Amino acid sequence: MPFKLRGTNSSVGSKVAPVRRTSNRLFALVACAALSAPAAGKAWGAQALGTDASTLAGKLIVGYQGWFSCPGDRGPTSGWGHWFDGTLPTIDMLPDVSGFSGAETCQTVLQTADGKPIRVFSSNVPSVVARHFRWMRDYGIDGAAISRFATSLKNPSAREQVNGVLAAARASAEQNGRLFMVTYDLSGLRPQDLQTVVDDWRELEARGTTASTLYAREHGHPVLGLWGFGFRDRDMTPMAAQELMRALRRVSEPYRGLAILGGVPSGWRLNEGDASADPGWSAVYRSFEILSPWSVGRFTDDTGADRFLEHNLRPDLQETRRLGIRYMPVVFPGFSWHNLTLAHGHGAASPVNAIPRRCGRFLWHQINNLTSLGIDLAFAAMFDEVDEGTALFKTLASQSASAAGQGFLTLDADGCKLPSDWYLRLSGEAARALRRKHPGVARFPLQYPN
Repeated sequence: MPFKLRGTNSSVGSKVAPVRRTSNRLFALVACAALSAPAAGKAWGAQALGTDASTLAGKLIVGYQGWFSCPGDRGPTSGWGHWFDGTLPTIDMLPDVSGFSGAETCQTVLQTADGKPIRVFSSNVPSVVARHFRWMRDYGIDGAAISRFATSLKNPSAREQVNGVLAAARASAEQNGRLFMVTYDLSGLRPQDLQTVVDDWRELEARGTTASTLYAREHGHPVLGLWGFGFRDRDMTPMAAQELMRALRRVSEPYRGLAILGGVPSGWRLNEGDASADPGWSAVYRSFEILSPWSVGRFTDDTGADRFLEHNLRPDLQETRRLGIRYMPVVFPGFSWHNLTLAHGHGAASPVNAIPRRCGRFLWHQINNLTSLGIDLAFAAMFDEVDEGTALFKTLASQSASAAGQGFLTLDADGCKLPSDWYLRLSGEAARALRRKHPGVARFPLQYPN
């Protein structure tokens, strides 16, 4: 029987295959330098004032997964959420937790070559989320899009977890003058579960989530991200997408309305490549207020990034300007999911460092391409994504500090001796470049080590 969204007049009858966002997010970010870490109490190039949340223009927004847990931190049945699958690690980068309190971290079975235990953090500890937003403030990153995975919302334990992370993110954003917004990852969502997203958003609106002065806005309306429409490897239909968007807009009518940000395939404009060939998606893409085509893994080096500029960025920008849609390209530092492919049996294991960061030059080349076109906003994938090696936050800098005998990526992989906060520094420089609206920023902004 076809599913009907409550509060609409149309039915949705397609099935949606369970697909991990992983397969679409595929690859990369990079940098290199030996500048000293920020002194205690002093921000690394921090903005003196809080971020203006009234527009996404001039902003670098990072994706925030917030999905990591340790055994017992959400009750006796919780485990190593996103750190391990059984005994197998599912991450390719390890976080630098130096300076974290014991209550914020947990000890793993991994050890360094000299026998020191490897510790990781839990996203379920509010002070961890607060620390992450403090880093955003200190390094000049404008804010974060908080992920909510739609397929998990029916699970009471998972829903409690994401609600806790969102509450901590809001409080931390408000304390640190960073903007925040909600993004639903729709990967694997079935038509009969579309109402789950509508009901969840209704609850968040009723709780006053978008009433925060630091909740992201565009054209005076709170921004809501919907990631996953139009990809060729899933069965969501254009009609289902339109019904969901109409229902969400109806929910938000009493709450200052809604500006919807669409996380869509890179081939959206021509219905090619990673995009579904169904022409019905064209109208869906053009109904968003903000469009953010996914580019992770769509190129692997500077030459590929330049081809992407000519084939995607430049004509995408022309089309979105013609339509009056805000254009928000995605940048990424590099990519590596060796351990995840091993743990989940995705055929032959992907190599470690599949898309090299090149000491930050890969990421900065993307920023230069954006600014050369006059683009003044970007989505950076991702702040805390160590599963696929795109993390921008502090990670272990050297193999000597990492787990012995495991396939882990460290910041010295491409021959640079870097501090653990290198990509936070580079992200802050990227945010400043976008705000300045300079016509290209080819010169790398940080000093490399001797």
